[in-house]
Amino acid sequence: MGNYLRNLRRRRRKRLAQQYPEMSDQRVAVIGLGRFGSSLALELTRRGWDVLGIDTDPQLVQRHSDTLTHSAVADCTDPEVLRQLGVHEFTSAVVGIGTDMEASILIASNLLEENVPNIWAKAISRQHGQILERLGVHHVVLPEHEMGERVAHLVTGRMLDFIEFDDDYALVKTVAPDSVTGVPLGESGVRSRHGVTVVGIKRPGEGFTHATETVIAKGDIIIVNGKIQAVEAFAEIS
Repeated sequence: MGNYLRNLRRRRRKRLAQQYPEMSDQRVAVIGLGRFGSSLALELTRRGWDVLGIDTDPQLVQRHSDTLTHSAVADCTDPEVLRQLGVHEFTSAVVGIGTDMEASILIASNLLEENVPNIWAKAISRQHGQILERLGVHHVVLPEHEMGERVAHLVTGRMLDFIEFDDDYALVKTVAPDSVTGVPLGESGVRSRHGVTVVGIKRPGEGFTHATETVIAKGDIIIVNGKIQAVEAFAEIS
């Protein structure tokens, strides 16, 4: 079964490389196969990426050995181990370790020393994230914190989904308020009155479409973007 899955993934990667030559180098090392790391590694594998999963726990590595492209039991706080595994040849690496902050920082430092061009790292606190950013890690994620903020927005308002970006900017999915229905978007004054832009519309039973001069109907679900305060206020309009 393991060989069958590996061959299947190999054929899929070859097909993707032929269709999208600019994406042919789809290799990533995921260091730390806990809940975050394993979920990420499995999803990347499903998408046809060549994934090397690494952890110090033999049971975790064994659990995912038949699913991931490659797997290894190793301690990546040792820079020589990283070289032996060939991680320095990868274009992307993810440090999925959260509970052991010292190990996370050491591994991130080793990856930076090896000049891995695209490094992602999980942080368990703002302080942890700041340390990783000061080291020079390219992308720092705080999954628990970010998910907590996102759910808080959904619980306290009429939003159906909320995604925050840098510079106080957000994308929100919400039900269209009555004040913007029945007229073309250009005449609704959404941008001038509320400071947000409608970028997508979904009618009941249909898929999302790009918003142009569409007339929004009662019950439509819309995607709007803008400053966080503006999209929050717009989503609260009844």
